[in-house]
Amino acid sequence: MNKKEAETHGLGRRELLAYAAAFGPAVLAANGLAGEAHATQPGRTSKPSGKKYSMKKSINLWAFPYPQEMKLADCLRLAHDAGFDAVELNYDLESELGEKASEKDLENVREMARDIGIEISGLCSFLFWPFSLTSNDTTRRKRGRALAAKMIDAAAALGTKNLLVVPGAVYIPWDPEPEPVANDVCWQRAEESIRGVLEQAKTNEISLNMENIFANGFLMSPDEMNRFVDGFDSDAVGVHFDTGNIMQFQFPEHWIAQCGKRIRNVHLKEYSKIAGTEFTLESFRPLLDGTTNWPAVLNAFEAVGYTGYLTFEYFHPYPHWPEALIYQTSDSLDRMLGRKSR
Repeated sequence: MNKKEAETHGLGRRELLAYAAAFGPAVLAANGLAGEAHATQPGRTSKPSGKKYSMKKSINLWAFPYPQEMKLADCLRLAHDAGFDAVELNYDLESELGEKASEKDLENVREMARDIGIEISGLCSFLFWPFSLTSNDTTRRKRGRALAAKMIDAAAALGTKNLLVVPGAVYIPWDPEPEPVANDVCWQRAEESIRGVLEQAKTNEISLNMENIFANGFLMSPDEMNRFVDGFDSDAVGVHFDTGNIMQFQFPEHWIAQCGKRIRNVHLKEYSKIAGTEFTLESFRPLLDGTTNWPAVLNAFEAVGYTGYLTFEYFHPYPHWPEALIYQTSDSLDRMLGRKSR
């Protein structure tokens, strides 16, 4: 809408932007009021090409109401029935996937997944936050490294090669320490922690994949991530790239091109920039319900030769008919990867 048209309708640019933030540009377009408001969604410049991509479909267990309402076997079976190639599991302190589980328990999970016909794409954990590898609290830092070592063994028992690692944090917004960790100290502690478990990872043939995070103040650019990973000069250290975690201020297609072959595993997380610079987990959306330029992202993955797992990560299982999220996500991935056109 040009200035003259806006004046004809009696709406100024600021008012249009306010309506776009509240209802979305699609609603404004349907009412003949799109114009400049459509420009509030950056990155939507590439059109789907209909081409086929060779990446694999995966989904993180956090998208299921586990363990409150569903058993692990039911989650794996639902993912398989919905058409996923794999599931990413989460290591914790209490469940059958965590610290209390024996090697045999985890091997049984691997066999159960195999019998159902679904792969385990990787192992993830929330525990890198309360037990940060770079915490100023020595006890927490040591606990974090001990847990990382246990996760390596767990990944091996589960039969996956991928362990997601949050290497550290300068600051954790939802759980701040009394004093933030200085950037150089954070780097040093993170490096020491990774080196402390590197030989164990090599022995077990596990890839320690550093994840880019949106709010930890550490490794905030692809150059920093690459320098950190390359500093180990080891095939046992790579990148777990999360498309949504840098969307608040950046764009995933740029990171993919620069991180390149270092990327070993991927979180395909949707994000909406409509929230602006506000920090909120609600900015993470169901797949395709955001502002990510997915055609550009998929082309970037293809350009660097990535053919691994694309794991949808979402923290809010649907409270009613939770299977709907699983089927909807699988359908979205089919369309994105060119497996389905109608």
